[in-house]
Amino acid sequence: MKLSTLSVPNNAALESMGLQWHTDSDNSAYVSDELIHITQDEAEAFYEAGNTLYDMYVEAGEYVIEHDLFFELDIPPSLIGAIKQSWEEDIHWHLYGRFDLAGGLNGKPIKLLEFNADTPTMLYESALLQWAILKYNHLDESAQFNNIHNALSDNFKRLITLSEDVSRFDELYEGWGILFSSMTDSIEDITTTRFLEYIARESGFRSEFAPIDKVSFSASEGVSFEGVNYEFLFKLIPWENVAIDEPELALLMSEMMQNHNTIFLNPAYTLLFQSKRMLKILWDLFPNHPLLLPASFEPLADSMLPFHKQVCKPAFGREGANVAISDVQGNIIESKEGIYTNHKPLYQAFYELNGHNGAFYQPNVFFAYESCGLGFRKGGLIIDNFSKFVSHCID
Repeated sequence: MKLSTLSVPNNAALESMGLQWHTDSDNSAYVSDELIHITQDEAEAFYEAGNTLYDMYVEAGEYVIEHDLFFELDIPPSLIGAIKQSWEEDIHWHLYGRFDLAGGLNGKPIKLLEFNADTPTMLYESALLQWAILKYNHLDESAQFNNIHNALSDNFKRLITLSEDVSRFDELYEGWGILFSSMTDSIEDITTTRFLEYIARESGFRSEFAPIDKVSFSASEGVSFEGVNYEFLFKLIPWENVAIDEPELALLMSEMMQNHNTIFLNPAYTLLFQSKRMLKILWDLFPNHPLLLPASFEPLADSMLPFHKQVCKPAFGREGANVAISDVQGNIIESKEGIYTNHKPLYQAFYELNGHNGAFYQPNVFFAYESCGLGFRKGGLIIDNFSKFVSHCID
């Protein structure tokens, strides 16, 4: 890997840019002073990988629905109807997601680790902060694989045009509104959601932000906030959390969809993509595909492990929680505790991340209709909530 050192703005400057979560709980800086240098060919390979993987996920989603594999993917039964409806009706448009990958640098093949298709964070720093850091260091801020802002703007317009062509947005738009909402206990979630709200408003939508506990849900009237109705609700709250923690709300949201008064972003079908157990479906449908790693609902045989290690992770989970790496004898090499032990497991062949001086770097490709940006996280063998954000540039 080729890295150089950056000057990172102080905390006050980062806060002025909107990044409030600049310091981790161990008082270490969240934003790394490293800059990862990639080639134009590597940037194009990341772009193509995201596009190819998304097409594969769409084919796998169709397969799951046709063969009624919701239980295998650990999908809450209360959301199956909403998933099927959102899959069948074109109006339910996937706004954005994030592929977590390995490899892609110095000739190391790109491999898919998982797809955060429903509620991906790391958006604000990837779209805006790393661009600003290059500019702060008097570097060419355009020398990045980073078109996230424009891609999201166009994809918001596609909520109305429902096609690649966004030129007819002004002609077709009838004043529809998008309400953006998140929990209030995470400044990162709030900032991510408000950043999306800003882009939607900039793109021409009537939009507003509201804490999720202030949003009114009605089967007959739809979604409203302070007496104002909105046709769309973006919620940075995972669908599976809604189903598990608020089962009555999940049923109400499904009824609202059936009454065609509310469109939820991201749509319910993204829960299929979000389930890590979809990795096994992908491997079944596309065996030995160069972007995939062997995956199974049961521990993998040694013959399927190129590095004689495998990873066990829950169908739904975040920030490396409840992930374990083991050798062929089943001995745990490294693991992280967490709150996701009740979810079904997925076993995936181990594939080491890009490494440098004992640290590991995970590339993350954002997708909004097409691959649109790249960011890196730095951490250990398992990327967890103490990972650092690393900017990149194209040489």
